[in-house]
Amino acid sequence: MTAIWIAAVAALGLAAPSAAQDGPLRITITDGVIEPLPFAVPTFVARNAAAQDIAQDITRVIAADLSNTGLFREIPQDAHIARVSSFDSTVQWSDWKAINAQALITGSVLVEGDGRIVVQFRLFDVFSEAQLGDGLQFVGTSDGWRRMAHKVADAAYSRITGEGPYFDSRVVFVSETGPKNARQKRLAIMDYDGANVQYLTSSDSIVLAPRFSPDGRRIIYTGYESGFPRVTVLDVATLQRRTLGDLNTNMSFAPRFSPDGSRAVYSAEVAGNTDLYLLDLNTGASTRLTSAPSIETAPSFSPDGSRIVFESDRSGAPQLYIMSAGGGEGNRISFGEGRYGTPVWSPRGDQIAFTKQNAGRFHIGVMRIDGSEERLLTGAFLDEGPTWAPNGRVVMFTRESPGAQGAPALYTVDVTGRNLQRAATPAAASDPNWGPLLD
Repeated sequence: MTAIWIAAVAALGLAAPSAAQDGPLRITITDGVIEPLPFAVPTFVARNAAAQDIAQDITRVIAADLSNTGLFREIPQDAHIARVSSFDSTVQWSDWKAINAQALITGSVLVEGDGRIVVQFRLFDVFSEAQLGDGLQFVGTSDGWRRMAHKVADAAYSRITGEGPYFDSRVVFVSETGPKNARQKRLAIMDYDGANVQYLTSSDSIVLAPRFSPDGRRIIYTGYESGFPRVTVLDVATLQRRTLGDLNTNMSFAPRFSPDGSRAVYSAEVAGNTDLYLLDLNTGASTRLTSAPSIETAPSFSPDGSRIVFESDRSGAPQLYIMSAGGGEGNRISFGEGRYGTPVWSPRGDQIAFTKQNAGRFHIGVMRIDGSEERLLTGAFLDEGPTWAPNGRVVMFTRESPGAQGAPALYTVDVTGRNLQRAATPAAASDPNWGPLLD
């Protein structure tokens, strides 16, 4: 793993942005169709010769981040009238208005003698002829240039939409290769946009359901190294692994960290019955949370750690339930037609994403935590396993295509059901989990 240091610092009179910006340039996001906001991002000014190529690369990543949300539309650079030759140049408002740019992002890149990169940027509301928020400067190592681009895009996105950022984050997933009837699987992580893929395990044994810790430094997953499914924790930096829980248990699976990272909730099969258990990662003490003849699995904590949503077939078919983090019977929250599974609590705490199977199709859906306002975002031959972006705005999931040549791939969709996109991976991929914003 490459160590990356990035700091936001005040420079040249630039200061950190306020939490929200008032003004006319703001996307109001509703469930309806949204006309993407046109923006312009001229190639960032290279302040020395060493910065020429990287300035272009950073600019392209920023434009891609914003465009891929479906909320923004880039005005091509060959349509620009004004040319930005200096970071301190006066903005020619009439030139940007003439091409209908509503937002303008300008910036500069400097490569210092020790190899560090300095990136500055400003965001402007063209029609009000005003800067939107304060400028920022990011400083990082040469191999962290993509992260700095994501940070610029995050700042612009948040100021215009009022939503939290999510571009500077990573996804852990299961990379799959080989024929459909003999897939080889290994854990991998990548930037949210598919760049910088790194493999964490070999393909010697099956791996399933990887989940980041709240700080992004560990991954908990179901591993088959022993021949049986076992809950395993992997350190992302060192790749060291350890198996958790009672090794005499036949099977343990579907693990997930608590919001503070000190505990893990998981399913375990004991004496032919599958229940939920809570494991203290510091002491190794395990507590049984459910006790029923049904199968309880796929647990997910609420953001405050007080409750757990899970899947159970106690009603005769898989449905969703919420119980106290201390255990208990729980209350059913899914009542629509079909079978529900793989619930995951939104980082905002207000919604639960899930997989639904009904009438021969699979769907990714969301509902309020009381089960109301169920909304299906997708529908296909096989969609499953949703995971939330750090800001609770976008959901990533696995979609598998049918037929002998069918393979799983990762997709994203906005929480309103808009902007369905395939995520870039070097091979077939499944079981994604979106990690936290990077430090």
